[in-house]
Amino acid sequence: MLSDPMTLYKLMNLYMLKQVSFPLTNSQLTDFFLAHEYATYFTLQQALNELSESGLIHVQSSHNTTRYEITREGEETLNFFGNNIPPAIVADMERYLKEHQFRMRDEVGLMADYYKSTNQDYIVHCEIREGKNLLLDLSVSVPDQGQAESMCGLWKEKSQEVYASIMKALLSPL
Repeated sequence: MLSDPMTLYKLMNLYMLKQVSFPLTNSQLTDFFLAHEYATYFTLQQALNELSESGLIHVQSSHNTTRYEITREGEETLNFFGNNIPPAIVADMERYLKEHQFRMRDEVGLMADYYKSTNQDYIVHCEIREGKNLLLDLSVSVPDQGQAESMCGLWKEKSQEVYASIMKALLSPL
């Protein structure tokens, strides 16, 4: 058994990230830890920051979400120390992942973000992922922040329609 709770929280995060074939968001990890009362929000954030700083997880942040993936070093660390996670906690994590897998995968499959470019317009960046595979990577320039925010907000609703339209246009004979 581990004497340092922070080490356990780090191993738990590594375990959860290893069990899925897609990144997990900060809110998904937080939901598990808070629902099962394993750690406070701030303790969890500290554990995630320390994992990132040590290169055990990769972090991708946008305006409205942060996604985490385990690195090869994180997998090696989990292989060495993962057996220190109590079986009851492993069972809780596996049950949670099984119950929420499809919802979590769908949540991280779509990403939309924007940033201000050097020529003062806004670049909207949208992605569709299936697991860790990138299916569509689209960047569009718009003149103002309101349009950028609107496009990001509609991406979840319109992404499949946009993807189908692009595929149809590019695969149709002239």
